[in-house]
Amino acid sequence: MSTLTQNSMTNHHAPGLINQIGETLHVWHERYRTRRELTNWSARDLQDVGLSWSDVAYEADKPFWRA
Repeated sequence: MSTLTQNSMTNHHAPGLINQIGETLHVWHERYRTRRELTNWSARDLQDVGLSWSDVAYEADKPFWRA
């Protein structure tokens, strides 16, 4: 016969999993935000960093979960 204790029933992976989910959501939000911001750049700004409008369109069309 086994005895269950509060400690043995605790999910020790939950804090790590919650942190991973939080980090993933943060990365997705940053991708979404920066891609939208990129669409507002001027032609001069894009030229300064070596991007074209087609580069911006390609990046902006990506879903937030894709790097």
